[in-house]
Amino acid sequence: MVVVGTSIKDLLILQPKVFGDARGFFMESFNANTFRECTGLDAHFVQDNHSRSRRGVLRGLHYQIQKPQGKLVRVTQGLVYDVVVDMRISSSTFGQWEGVELSGENNHQLWVPPGFAHGFVVLSESADFLYKTTDYYAPEHERCLAWNDPTVNVDWRLDGLEPSLSAKDLNGKPLAECEAFD
Repeated sequence: MVVVGTSIKDLLILQPKVFGDARGFFMESFNANTFRECTGLDAHFVQDNHSRSRRGVLRGLHYQIQKPQGKLVRVTQGLVYDVVVDMRISSSTFGQWEGVELSGENNHQLWVPPGFAHGFVVLSESADFLYKTTDYYAPEHERCLAWNDPTVNVDWRLDGLEPSLSAKDLNGKPLAECEAFD
């Protein structure tokens, strides 16, 4: 596995080894020992989630203010633009975002540490999005940073496409009004 750093400390792109031939491919999508050796992190995952969305669906930017979740995310089919925003007040990159293309073709994964808001938009006809979390979903602690907050200014690569949003995501708060992590 190759680990690539990003412009935001602690946010990592993971590139697993993929073995392919005319029959298809094989890859180890997660191995706790390899993850620990390559990242230096001893993450304990407690929940796996899987969503399927169509082109233009934008989910996010979500985080849990209590019971924060670390997430290991990947796409098994399709293409998404995955975005995270640093919500750690003490971080030098507080309020900054990073975006990464994840697809069933590149097999890249993204480690999203606790303390980040997370979301994605589907750029292909549909996409299957899988993620492991280090804590359980706790709706009472979930918060939503506005996907279109002009102070964060995420380039969602929509190219004129109107995103399809849930009611929760339509009502996300601007960064200045969001609860953040110390």
